[in-house]
Amino acid sequence: MTLHILSRSERLRRTVHVPHAAWVMGTLFSLTGVAHAQTTTAPASPEQAPAASSGLTWHGITLYGIVDVGLQYETHGAPFSDYYVASSADIVQKNSRAAIFGATSNNLSQSRIGLQGLEPLSFGDWSGVFKAETFFNPTSGQLGDAAKSLVQNNGRSLADQNTNLDSSVAGQAFQQLFAGVSSPTYGTVTYGRQNTVLADGIAKYDPNAASQAFSLIGLSGTAAGGGDTQDRRMDSSLKYGVKYENFRLGALYKFSNSSNSGNSAVEASLGGDYAGFSADAYYVKVKSAIALSSLSAAQVEGLPALGFSPSNSLVGTISDNTTYSLQAMYSVAPFKFYAGYENIKFANPATPLLAGFNVAAYTLAYVNNNAYPHEKILQVYWAGVKYSVDAKLDLTVAYYGYHQSNYATTTATAGCTTAVSGTCSGELRDFSFDAVYKLSKRFDAFAGVMYSDVADGLANGYIYSKLTFDPTIGVRFTF
Repeated sequence: MTLHILSRSERLRRTVHVPHAAWVMGTLFSLTGVAHAQTTTAPASPEQAPAASSGLTWHGITLYGIVDVGLQYETHGAPFSDYYVASSADIVQKNSRAAIFGATSNNLSQSRIGLQGLEPLSFGDWSGVFKAETFFNPTSGQLGDAAKSLVQNNGRSLADQNTNLDSSVAGQAFQQLFAGVSSPTYGTVTYGRQNTVLADGIAKYDPNAASQAFSLIGLSGTAAGGGDTQDRRMDSSLKYGVKYENFRLGALYKFSNSSNSGNSAVEASLGGDYAGFSADAYYVKVKSAIALSSLSAAQVEGLPALGFSPSNSLVGTISDNTTYSLQAMYSVAPFKFYAGYENIKFANPATPLLAGFNVAAYTLAYVNNNAYPHEKILQVYWAGVKYSVDAKLDLTVAYYGYHQSNYATTTATAGCTTAVSGTCSGELRDFSFDAVYKLSKRFDAFAGVMYSDVADGLANGYIYSKLTFDPTIGVRFTF
């Protein structure tokens, strides 16, 4: 996705959530952020925020934020989490089992607070840029920490679990923290923890802007992470973006041994605009990518012998992932049409990880480096349309899906198309409709519903796999 210097008003287009007052003030004194056109996420969170006024910029430094809260009913779900970034599962999961109603965080946009800045330098058209932002859950006042939601369910059966899913939001103080230099002529270079090039594309080309309550690819970081949600944002990453006339180029390199994946990663994108049409193609290669999950009861019992603590131990499934993606959008007032496709290949890692590897503050007590002796292919696809009824009301309808190829290794399951094994071919289908009404420049109300179901291999181990719907209403305040 192209990176360019933002105008004063554009620099305020971001999302935030506000925890306890004392914590917020302490955070503001320590924040350092960036002011180029890299979007923020997403699962996800929604990475793009609505426009806000320019009243919070001072000497080139902008304070920005979003608070997003709502109420949701799930026909089949699990009790909501104080730590998982979306609070609820939103789509059908393995532990979905009963009707659930309650308050949820981060439905339309990820709640966050941050600072970003741009300082002109003394040579050419270059400027120094920085950015820092923190994600939190306004319904609980906790930092977003999906890994903690997993730890809380260690050793528990599916029927006894609350909502727990993996995410790159794992309790870090900052979900983005990077700095660099930017030029309208030569592009922008930044280094630190930041959204990937592919995640920027998902935020742009998802009809729901990576909403967690109304978008499969917003809720799940599989698409934005190139296979694993931990790679939606990358530590120790060097990122470049440039635009020339109607064309743009993006690239990212992650150095080895950062906490979200064990080895290096490369990403590249090439795209452009013509009239109302915009499109980008993406390539992603992540080595030793990590997918986190909770420990079984037997694994919890084995922790003392391994010397690990149950309070921060998880299971890691390791893979080398390769992704190709094409995403597009066409605008013709009052409509915007969106479509995207990804092909993700999972293979056993060329460099296995050992138990004891850390992801943020959590430890991989058990690792699986042999989950894909046969390569697994996951195809992700989506399409949708946004209709701007007037200046205040937007209506969006979208369809998302996964198709998993069979990657069975036994004769009994070779070519299987049923739920007998998680290695059988399978489908996940997701449909959503939502409305967003602008009550003021900074305050939105929204309502919508997401339908989902899984079939065949992707339904393996589910308590309930059939059609589930999750209507949600809420409000979002942006500054």
